[in-house]
Order: sequence, then C-alpha cells, then structure tokens
Amino acid sequence: MLDETGGPSVRRIALGARLRQLREANGISRKDAGDLIRGSESKITRMELGKVSFKERDVSDLLTLYGVVEPAERAPLLSLLTQANQRGWWRSFTDVMPDWFHSYVGLETSASLIRVYETQFIPGLLQTEEYARAVITRGGDDLDATTVDRRISARMNRQALLARPEPPRVWAVIDEAALQRPLAEPVVMCQQLEHLIALDERPNITIQVIALDSDSYPAEGGAFTMLRFADPEVPDVVYLEHLTGASYLDRAEDVARYMHMMNNLCLSGTKPGETAEAIRAVAARHASRGATGHRAQRPDGETA
Repeated sequence: MLDETGGPSVRRIALGARLRQLREANGISRKDAGDLIRGSESKITRMELGKVSFKERDVSDLLTLYGVVEPAERAPLLSLLTQANQRGWWRSFTDVMPDWFHSYVGLETSASLIRVYETQFIPGLLQTEEYARAVITRGGDDLDATTVDRRISARMNRQALLARPEPPRVWAVIDEAALQRPLAEPVVMCQQLEHLIALDERPNITIQVIALDSDSYPAEGGAFTMLRFADPEVPDVVYLEHLTGASYLDRAEDVARYMHMMNNLCLSGTKPGETAEAIRAVAARHASRGATGHRAQRPDGETA
C-alpha cells in the first residue's frame, strides 16, 4: 500500500514508481505504454520518475493496460494522482524562486529526515528572519525591497514544516566558519546563534558544530543536503546547489558515498551536550565585536 503522506513532489515519484512496477510485472515495454497514451517512450520514463505532472486520462488508460480494472484497486492510485497534481505553496513564489529550486522545496516539504552539512551560512531552515535578510541582501543582486521581502517570506514558509504536528527529523552539521562569518550586525548574529541553541533543544532537531581547529575534515566536496522519505518507494536524494542551478543525486552508489561522508562529519562534530557551549562561545565573540564597534563610534557617525 502506498504511503500518501508528503507533498505533491513525492506523491508524483511514488505514483510513477507504482506505474513502473505494474508495467514491468506485465512485461510491457515503455514504447508500447507510450503508444497507448499517444506519447513516447521518453514520456513514460519521465512519468515513472515522477518528473512530470500526470493527466488522469493517461493514468487511467495505463492502469487498464496493466490489468488494474477493479474500482477498489484503481481508487487508491487515482486518489494519489489527484494529490500528486496539487499545487505546492512554493508555486506562489515563482517570481523570486528559481525553477530549479522548486523541485528541492517540494522534496524538502515531503521529507521525513533532512540531513544537511553547511560551510558558508546557517542552513535556510534554521535561519532567523533578520539573518535571512542579511544573507539575501548581501548576494550582490541589487534587489528591490519587494523582492527581498518575498524571498524572506518564501524562506520563512519553508520553516513551517518544523511546526507540523509530526515534523521531520532535522540533523544539521555546521562548520564553525559559518557561525563566525559576520554576515549581519552583531546583534543579529547573536540572535541567530541563540535561535540555533533553542532549535537544538527540540526533540526532532540535532545541531552539531565542526570546530575550526578540528583535525578531521572529511567533506572536501562542500555543502550538501540529504533527504529521506517515509514512503519506501521513494529513494533518498542528495541535493547539491551551485550558482546557477542544482544537482539531484538518487543513484544508490552516490547516496551511499554521501551517507558515509555525512556519518564521518557527525563523528567530527560536537558531542551531545557540547553544541550549545560551542555556539555561545562564538556568540560571545560577535557580542564583543558589537561592543567594540559601539565604543569606537564617533559622534559624526564615522568609525575610528
């Protein structure tokens, strides 16, 4: 039985996987299935990978071809089809969210476990609004105020999953450099770091810090995120972001390599009970920077 939890992105993947299983069980080629729905072999491939939306007529015709004709057997799959075609909240932010990020947000919303390693910034799911504003406005894109506000709103909307009755498990490993980097005013940095400490106290969230002087640094490839889903038919996904796009890895060998790397990162990070102390030490340095800057301020507004 298909698990119908999660958002439309994962439901598309689950429905596609079920259609592939039915096709293969009946010994039907992708070409023959494509011919039936007036499409191509590549269309069937995209459907089975959950990379496209589904037309009810196509799914209905395929189910008939695959021998699923009893109403009681068809109903769960057709219900999943309806859910898979629902519009995710992130579609309201197409003006400020790149196309390649829509897929990630859809998967993130559906994940039961989110593991992230970050070297440059506090992970987006864990950012305060003011820290997010500092990150977005320092991007060098010369954004107008409306765009900045909508990007912040999109980021805060992503965090709604943390407040769900059954939130996902989140495990974040953050390089100390990301905590120390003064991307915002000292008071904003201190508030962000206190927010991390508060989040780490939640039962579904674990935060670890890798110290700058750590002698173990096993993540040469940079930041990445791993997503796992409650539905066993949906494979784990590794998400890698770069300047103009992103990569999504789901091959078992790729996922296994990143899983090994993530486990090593966890072994290198702060131990249970040590994270808050490590974060407070960094916050103290930001507070000191703020106090020093305040004392050095001249009456004319120039800094000494």
